[in-house]
Amino acid sequence: MRDLRTERKGKILSVDNLPTLPPVLDEVTKMIEDENTSPKQIADVISKDQVLSAKVLKMVNSPVYGFPGRITTIHHALVLLGINVIRGIIISTAVFDVITSSMVGLWEHSLCTSTISKIIAEQINLKDPEEYAIAGLLHDLGKVIIAIQLPEEKKEIEEVQKKEDISYLEAEKKILGFGHDRVNAWLCDHWKLPLPTKEALAYHHNPSLAKFYPDFANVVHVADCISKVLEVGFSGDEIVPLLQKKSFLSLGLTFKKLAKIMDQVLENIIEVLTFIPK
Repeated sequence: MRDLRTERKGKILSVDNLPTLPPVLDEVTKMIEDENTSPKQIADVISKDQVLSAKVLKMVNSPVYGFPGRITTIHHALVLLGINVIRGIIISTAVFDVITSSMVGLWEHSLCTSTISKIIAEQINLKDPEEYAIAGLLHDLGKVIIAIQLPEEKKEIEEVQKKEDISYLEAEKKILGFGHDRVNAWLCDHWKLPLPTKEALAYHHNPSLAKFYPDFANVVHVADCISKVLEVGFSGDEIVPLLQKKSFLSLGLTFKKLAKIMDQVLENIIEVLTFIPK
């Protein structure tokens, strides 16, 4: 008897065959595992791909990160933001390159969630807010990969979601036996992304499950909810997930802080959404 779940996981993890994924991604991943590799060596490898370098620098200089026009080399970007952020940008720009017209709203939603994640991290004084921004940008990565690798199943997911008026995540689980959150965890393992990023991507719907880096899961969870309330882009359905009180409290958020965060989001979001990573 065929194990459809295992078969589908295999298709998802054949993601390396995507034509938009740059060959340097694997090379950079291997280099990171070698503690003797310097940032300059990694920057040199990325810089060899001129198209990729241009996309990375455009994203780094986008309103999300607040360095407009100031970062002109990959090495400078690595020194300022770190390899985890740059690798996340490589993955996001490469994967979202193949987004279909029906999923354009997902990019806008992800970009908004990224921006809100960074603002929350800054407002509550978390270290390395750019790392939270990358987690927010990648939080729905699994949806894109499911759409690319399992197009027929994606149609079934959309049909069930509309017919039964359930969330996209519930529809995924009905059709696939797993959701995009589980796909996110597989992809993080596959690309050897850091554990904080993995916990944010795997548990942004259930942040209480995060064992090691709960702040990451909580921040992305709150940012995702805010993004959906603001109706920026389209994440797959119009159902706004219930904001978990525990996440709100564990981050030390108050209504006063939330109001400040919302003011900053509204000030920045139009400029952020004019950014197209092509």
